[in-house]
Amino acid sequence: MSGRSEHQKSVPLSVLLKRELANEKIEKPDMVVVYGHASENKKGEDFILLKTECQRVVADGVSTYSVFGLFDGHNGSAAAIYAKENLLNNVLCAIPPDLNRDEWVAALPRALVAGFVKTDKDFQQKARTSGTTVTFVIIEGWVITVASVGDSRCVLEPSEGGSHDLSADHRLETNEEERVRISSSGGEVGRLNTGGGAEVGPLRCWPGGLCLSRSIGDMDVGEFIVPVPYVKQVKLSTAGGRLIICSDGVWDALTAEMVLDCCRGMSAEAAAPHIVKESLQAKGLRDDTTCIVVDILPQEKPPTSVPTLKRPVKGMLKAIFRKKSSQSPYIEKEYVEPDIVQELYEEGSAMLSERLETKYPLCNMFKLFVCAVCQIEIKPGEGISVHEGTDKPGKLRPWDGPFLCLSCQEKKEAMEGKRTSDRLSSGSD
Repeated sequence: MSGRSEHQKSVPLSVLLKRELANEKIEKPDMVVVYGHASENKKGEDFILLKTECQRVVADGVSTYSVFGLFDGHNGSAAAIYAKENLLNNVLCAIPPDLNRDEWVAALPRALVAGFVKTDKDFQQKARTSGTTVTFVIIEGWVITVASVGDSRCVLEPSEGGSHDLSADHRLETNEEERVRISSSGGEVGRLNTGGGAEVGPLRCWPGGLCLSRSIGDMDVGEFIVPVPYVKQVKLSTAGGRLIICSDGVWDALTAEMVLDCCRGMSAEAAAPHIVKESLQAKGLRDDTTCIVVDILPQEKPPTSVPTLKRPVKGMLKAIFRKKSSQSPYIEKEYVEPDIVQELYEEGSAMLSERLETKYPLCNMFKLFVCAVCQIEIKPGEGISVHEGTDKPGKLRPWDGPFLCLSCQEKKEAMEGKRTSDRLSSGSD
């Protein structure tokens, strides 16, 4: 375990210089990441993580990546602070060593699932009653990987125009699939009953009364409130784009289109406070309101510039109906349809057997005697397949890996509603 943790840490400058002198392959990124952030606090439960130009040794040189996280706590800030301090390391520890850059990026979706579950499991062992939503973004080159639980959101606007949701909304009010999952796992979904049959407020999960179906922490509301994140991974064209990551304080006041429109043409540093200002003007300060704006730009552009983000339909109409010059046939350039955002991965299932399954391009993604979630070594014969108890004839067998330790297997069963009575009677994991 200690060897794996050491392998994931940032590389000292002296080591990098020695490797560069030794002509080891260190690729310079052809893009630059610039960001801005702003927040107005009502409860002081929103926290952010901002890390650019992180460096990690990979099999073919040094990988450079950036990390942005937004943690929106509830019932206190303990879970948000704990997730901010521990989630990234838990994710990195779940990625095998000696992968090349492409393999490292491909391993992120599974590693994010393991990291989220481990962070939740470790925090709940502290017996602290607090929870947090999380939107976690890792940018490596032109590839963006987003993992989310709760109702914070991440929206992408490519330079070519349009918009893409990179996160999921786990509010019970809007997510029917999650309502069905919780009910089938032993929870109850309904509104607050004020007596006399009158019901008020949003849909909540009982016991506990949480409005969300997924979060980190929240040990007092039953483990069918799961920490398994929705994960989406996309690849931008080399024209770049803009990411907007906001807590629900923004999304309760503004739509994604309104957010994108109100800051178009601004630098990331100016855009973030402007979005917060617009949301406060729309609904006032009812909740912590936090925004992170990240611009991913081609290297040749100065960091302070922002790509002109235009709508694709208007751009195409201009290209089609533009009046051509009669003086020279070479003045007007031929219109070329822009590259589109390439979707590499998307999965939102709450089942670990589906999120950690073996149909994976890396033969060394999971080690036989290491727990796929908490990364502790498992003695031979003690590991339990993540597929134990599942029924997938012809696809996966119960004795196929990856494997979980006993503690993580109990966590998995609780999240699937198989240990609900034990969970509620004990009050802890």
